[in-house]
Amino acid sequence: MRYRTIHGYRRAYRIAGENPDDGSRPVVVLLHGIGDNSSTWQPVISRLAKSHTVIAPDLLGHGSSDKPRADYSVAAFANGLRDLLCALGHDRVVLVGHSLGGGVAMQFCYQYPSMVSRLILVSAGGVTRDVSPALRLATLPGMTQLLGLLRLPGAPAVLDGVARTLAATPELPGPAGPLSPRRHLVDRPDLLRILADLSPRDSRAAFSRTLRSVVDWRGQHVSMLDRSYLTAGIPVLIAWGTADTVIPYRHAEIAHSAITGSRLETFDGCGHFPFRDEPDRFATMVTEFISSTTPPAFDRQAWRHLLLEPPYPPQQPEPPVTSSASRRSRVVALRAAH
Repeated sequence: MRYRTIHGYRRAYRIAGENPDDGSRPVVVLLHGIGDNSSTWQPVISRLAKSHTVIAPDLLGHGSSDKPRADYSVAAFANGLRDLLCALGHDRVVLVGHSLGGGVAMQFCYQYPSMVSRLILVSAGGVTRDVSPALRLATLPGMTQLLGLLRLPGAPAVLDGVARTLAATPELPGPAGPLSPRRHLVDRPDLLRILADLSPRDSRAAFSRTLRSVVDWRGQHVSMLDRSYLTAGIPVLIAWGTADTVIPYRHAEIAHSAITGSRLETFDGCGHFPFRDEPDRFATMVTEFISSTTPPAFDRQAWRHLLLEPPYPPQQPEPPVTSSASRRSRVVALRAAH
């Protein structure tokens, strides 16, 4: 782990496969999700570092970075990433964003398009409104204090025991069909790992501020859809697990429809962390995507033209969807619009 102090705050980051003097290696930046940290990328860092320079920061308020009372919006995270990359001497990078990090990557692409050569969104936040009920619940008053129970001795073990019990539960009847606790707990180890990291008071406070900047009790209130047309010309890859219950797989289809020319890679049976479930396949996917695409030359006049005359009407975030039939109909409608 390395550190840089920027604007008075310590920023932690991992780096591997550093550039030779000629700067010939692409720089790949890996952005983690909410409550997580750069260690989540450990299964793929060494694989990617064989042919790339890999930088995995701990976002402010996460991991080993400082956790001040500060702005935790996606725009603020994008600004902080820009400053870290400038401090490290990198002018253009491949952005890989997971969950919240996907929303930050998209925002970075919007704010600093000349610094992005390619964009990879992995189980990304900020597509449309529906999101895990647990995250919506965590935005309610008093939940920050309730998370303080994680400090109690044995709390993580108790949570793990409850999760294991639920995982062994057979399918139960539900209003929209059978409910399978086993399927919904595919991400149990990673979610428990993240919860355990929230036991310090400053971590819980930063988590709550971050979450409330993008989610409320109704779902996600920040969306990339209205500006997705600005990715025109930038190679975009979308990767998602079909068993993701944090941010449903249908978000992948919506994003793929909204971002013209994007590629969609589906990880069958994987949950919210496909790069941890199938690290070899994920690293190969990233490497092949980089080698098979050409970074665009940023053209300010072309960017201005896009703003003035978007190629299609900007999409707006939709309300939460409750039935599978309405989910399918909206995805079909999005595809028909293009």
